[in-house]
Amino acid sequence: MPDPFSEDLRKILIESAKELGIKTHLKGTVITIEGPRFSTRAESKMFRIWGADVINMSIAPECILANEAGIKYAAVAMSTDYDSWLEEERSVIWEEILKIFGKNVDNIKKLFLQTIPKIK
Repeated sequence: MPDPFSEDLRKILIESAKELGIKTHLKGTVITIEGPRFSTRAESKMFRIWGADVINMSIAPECILANEAGIKYAAVAMSTDYDSWLEEERSVIWEEILKIFGKNVDNIKKLFLQTIPKIK
């Protein structure tokens, strides 16, 4: 699995996000941790040193299974916080994550509705 994500789906998602004016990062590296839990400050700093841009708890199993089944796979991350590496920020709490997540959901719905008809 040297390239676990579909480049075709990635391009379609980026195109749709641009059409909708949704702020998008064109590339990044995700690390999957066992959850549900928050990272310690040391873990968070380690993940950054390793080159991780996004920390999540579910990409790896799903992505692997999709690849094994020959299903194209792409991921959309909804960032909610800086984890714990940014010491100037207050520690993250579930209530704040849910608030930001709720704001992101509308954009994701629009993005998927814009993207799905383009997938062949």
